[in-house]
Amino acid sequence: MRIDIITVLPELLKSPFEASILKRSIEKGLVEVHFHNLRDYTDKSYNQVDDYQFGGGAGMVLMIEPIDKCITSLKAERDYDEVIYMTPDGETLNQKMANSLSLLDNVIILCGHYKGVDQRVREALITKEISVGDYVLSGGELGAAILCDAVIRLIPGVLNNETSALTDTFQDNLLAPPVYTRPAEYKGMKVPDVLLSGNFPKIEQWREEQAQKRTEKLRPDLL
Repeated sequence: MRIDIITVLPELLKSPFEASILKRSIEKGLVEVHFHNLRDYTDKSYNQVDDYQFGGGAGMVLMIEPIDKCITSLKAERDYDEVIYMTPDGETLNQKMANSLSLLDNVIILCGHYKGVDQRVREALITKEISVGDYVLSGGELGAAILCDAVIRLIPGVLNNETSALTDTFQDNLLAPPVYTRPAEYKGMKVPDVLLSGNFPKIEQWREEQAQKRTEKLRPDLL
């Protein structure tokens, strides 16, 4: 999978890809992540990529021209399955969406900034709009990092144990069951006996029951 991220702040985005699972996935050659500074695609003085809103109002808007130049340049080199715009009014990211995106080959992610992008970008260049929640960030960079993490970990070979991703919270519209590790008892708090029994059919049944109970209590909207 190849991911091209367009941003005015590439330095803000790079660090999440330089550690842990994302770093290893890149080193294994399972994913390519490329950062494109939008300011490299403008011919305005001082590398300007934003301007005031027509009609007045607070907040600057990213201009269509540099975005169009960048996306056109990338598309001249390869085909893309999706051109994604990170925006708080997009479709909310969930596990089902992450699963679908993990099957794609080439993706462009555009990070919004300031007041957003010229509406013509969204109408003419974007194929999918994604939000990471009902709140506003200073820009789309952190949202893009969240999206990439959620998607990349699902690519076969990224996790040492691929079964781990299949049993994550939300994969079957249930919250994950409680998990425990050593010691079996700590300050009077004991691990449930069933998990120490070695009876794996009973353990699996217990986990399914716990997942159902936790979902009913904490996220009944998922049921």
